[in-house]
Amino acid sequence: MSNKEKAISTTYLSILGNIALALCKGIAGYFGNSYALIADAIESTTDVFASVLVLFGLKYSSRPADENHPYGHGKAEALVTFAVVGFLVISATVIAYESIGHIRTPHKVPEKFTLFVLGGIVIIKEIFYRIVSKKSDETNSSSLKADAWHHRSDAITSALAFIGISIAIFMGPGYETADDWAALLASGIIVYNSWLIFRPALGEILDEHFYDDLIVKIRDISLTIEGVIDTEKCHVRKTGMTYFVDLHLTVNGQISVSEGHEIAHRLKDTLQQHLPEIADVLIHVEPDDLV
Repeated sequence: MSNKEKAISTTYLSILGNIALALCKGIAGYFGNSYALIADAIESTTDVFASVLVLFGLKYSSRPADENHPYGHGKAEALVTFAVVGFLVISATVIAYESIGHIRTPHKVPEKFTLFVLGGIVIIKEIFYRIVSKKSDETNSSSLKADAWHHRSDAITSALAFIGISIAIFMGPGYETADDWAALLASGIIVYNSWLIFRPALGEILDEHFYDDLIVKIRDISLTIEGVIDTEKCHVRKTGMTYFVDLHLTVNGQISVSEGHEIAHRLKDTLQQHLPEIADVLIHVEPDDLV
């Protein structure tokens, strides 16, 4: 299965899981008198739309290069990540606003059964996070990483809701708003996680230097090719789930242009064979007597 297929199938799993959990949370929160659970349902609902965006971004960014897009459409994935972050911030704002309103308004203590619902949600969401996060690492997908953090933030908000409701139930009168305070705290955590997702995507758009480990592998593989004396500049930029590499190569200054050209081609083929995530390599050949 290709990286694209892995990422898309994982996104479908996220969409179905978020729909089911949003319904479960909303119903349990309504009948259990818990705004923390309703807030969780709101976040899961926005997660559904965010996952749909991720799915669109993955499909669009996987389109092959064309005349107008010689480097492909991969940058669309980072743009979709920005939109996903926007959904997170909007949901956090709604949760914070409603939480403050509920804190100011007297209401019933949440029902005890909501604790069992939340406990199950925390476990399920953490499992989802680990599955999606693993797939994002395998596919080098920034938008899938953002989707994984949706699941992790959901697990955190559910855990906080569990604590808040426990306080409200077991501490008795005067603590009815504990779950609302938990929801308010959760909104702050969601905003913080949004920044953690946004920052790498911004770096991808700006072609920031993030890929030291990949550069080390590229240099090590280069030195295994016959005729390669050394490597100089090596720049890597990410677009979608693939990388583009600019590499300066040092060869014997006495060989012909054709021989230098042949060495560069062997190196490019070897790099893409060992590192299939590399979409293309642009190699500049330098003679050793000028280095």
